[in-house]
Amino acid sequence: MNLPKTSRLQFTPDLNICRILNGMWQVSGGHGPINPQAAIEMMFKYLDAGFTTWDLADHYGPAEDFIGEFRCELIDTRGKDALSQVQAFTKWVPRPGKMTKKLVEENIDISLRRLNVESLDLMQFHWWEYQDKNYLDALKYLAELQTEGKIKHLGLTNFDTEHLKIITEAGIKIVSNQVQFSLIDRRPEVNMVEFCQQHDIKLFTYGTLGGGLLSEKYLGKPEPRGFDVLTTASLKKYKNMIDGWGGWQLFQELLAILKEIANKHGVSISNVAVRYILDQPTVAGVIIGARLGASEHIEDNAKVFSFSLDADDRDRINAVSRQSRDLYQLIGDCGDEYRR
Repeated sequence: MNLPKTSRLQFTPDLNICRILNGMWQVSGGHGPINPQAAIEMMFKYLDAGFTTWDLADHYGPAEDFIGEFRCELIDTRGKDALSQVQAFTKWVPRPGKMTKKLVEENIDISLRRLNVESLDLMQFHWWEYQDKNYLDALKYLAELQTEGKIKHLGLTNFDTEHLKIITEAGIKIVSNQVQFSLIDRRPEVNMVEFCQQHDIKLFTYGTLGGGLLSEKYLGKPEPRGFDVLTTASLKKYKNMIDGWGGWQLFQELLAILKEIANKHGVSISNVAVRYILDQPTVAGVIIGARLGASEHIEDNAKVFSFSLDADDRDRINAVSRQSRDLYQLIGDCGDEYRR
């Protein structure tokens, strides 16, 4: 299986990425057990299918270690040149508090060792408390480590527009922000997209499939309730988002429309949900969870690049969205759900 050229994006001068990123939150423990060897073997299948770009974090369980082991096996089986095909975007999520160059560098060095790299492709920084202004010191030190060659590019995770602006005005070059963005959660459209357009900042989106809820599996089904049905961390999280957005009945209306559009193009509901977000301004890529060795959707994900949505498709989707509650009013800007 070869993905078309439209599946690729020249994200930075030195990083050509797949626009569907393989998300590794699923190996962190809240989505069931993962067999490490089976996970590594499946990573080769993703790579060979064209899904070359990985999204991970220091706190996603063994995610960084998996990438490090994968890189070692890639060298052993295909030679060092094969490493140029792989892009690994990690995160640093420190506890708020005083930041020193030593502390920042020690944490970056841990990721370098775990990933088995000399320089991090993209370090996506997250900060829990805006009241604690030490995040600017942390970013200043990260920028110094970038100058020293330990980091290629700096991004953010779950920063709102106001604080993205503060960081940009402080002279720190940010290339991306990772935010929740889906047909359910369209908060980035309020302020974030416009600011990113003005400052050449890309968005990486997660939650775009609502943890799997935006799929045929839930079309025409009774509302899932309780831990015995909402069996993963993702399902619990995104079912709560649907409740705030407009509830299960309106969600069923959305799924029905998506199914009609999917049938028209010969694809799946999930494909339509991803394609819509990929088409939004400044969106560089959509992160889709990879439960490595446990549940794979490689062939289905590839279909995202096989079709285009037309104006009628978008109008029908937007007509349902207009009936929903305003999540920006309910929750706030991107990432504010983590800081309440």
